Amino acid sequence: MVHTLGLRATRRAFGRYNVLVPRIIPLVPAAQPRAPKPDWLKVRAPGSPSYLRLKSLMRDLQLNTVCEEARCPNIGECWAHGTATFMILGDVCTRACSYCAVSHGRPAALDLAEPGRVAHAIETLDLNYVVITSVDRDDVADGGAAIFAETIRQTRARVPGCRIEVLIPDFRGNEAALRTVLDARPDVLNHNTETVPRLYRMARSGGRYGRTLELLDRARRYAPDVPTKTGLMVGLGEERDELIATFTDLRNVGCQILTIGQYLRPTAEHAEMIRYYHPDEFADLKRVALDLGFVHVESGPLVRSSYHAHETADAYAAAAIG
Repeated sequence: MVHTLGLRATRRAFGRYNVLVPRIIPLVPAAQPRAPKPDWLKVRAPGSPSYLRLKSLMRDLQLNTVCEEARCPNIGECWAHGTATFMILGDVCTRACSYCAVSHGRPAALDLAEPGRVAHAIETLDLNYVVITSVDRDDVADGGAAIFAETIRQTRARVPGCRIEVLIPDFRGNEAALRTVLDARPDVLNHNTETVPRLYRMARSGGRYGRTLELLDRARRYAPDVPTKTGLMVGLGEERDELIATFTDLRNVGCQILTIGQYLRPTAEHAEMIRYYHPDEFADLKRVALDLGFVHVESGPLVRSSYHAHETADAYAAAAIG
């Protein structure tokens, strides 16, 4: 038997003759080992008493957190400090964005008792700042906006001093749904841009870059006293000039708070992580964004849209006054 350049030849009898018959063997390139995480992305595994208490409470109240569903690297730090981002509208998303670890498919019916359970958890934990986000619910006419609004109202009734940030989906461009959320008076309205326009088709199933800008612009015009916030991931293959152009687009629609963090590939089935950004590059992007007029920018390898959200809101308020 002979092996040569992906060909295998075997002797077969054809009448009186033994002939070498070539057969093509598909050559599969060896899987490339995953590049080790740099030191600046290594975090301690969670397990503090506060983490375990919060995890138990979430299970008891049948609540979801984006911290768990999206496999956030900061879960140990945030939960140790008794803070979490609540994920409403269930745990199954109607979209399948290539970067996201949240399950997708056909979700269950909306749980109308969910706002009360979230408000109860916030009261039990005695939180003074919370972030409420959700999966996409394109199967519902208002995208779940009424549940967002009711969660805000019930939280205000139970914990009047608690500040509330909402991280909302795009509601498929439904302006009435956006106004439903804003009428409930969140303290911050966040909608993530995620990536540069060139990569939207690859990264954001069902998302539209123009729709994202439109949502942020509509929010600013309808409720100018509610600061708008957005987040971007880096490491998906974007170029620096594309990021700066995106920053400019966001400033042109009045977005005031920006977060920039490293994309980390959840599994081999998700979008490829092209490269790690060095902390110095995050510092450079922060400087550029501030020069463009953002009031506050959080930029770093472990930054996520709701990471240190309380501190970000405080810093924004101080900068806006100053």
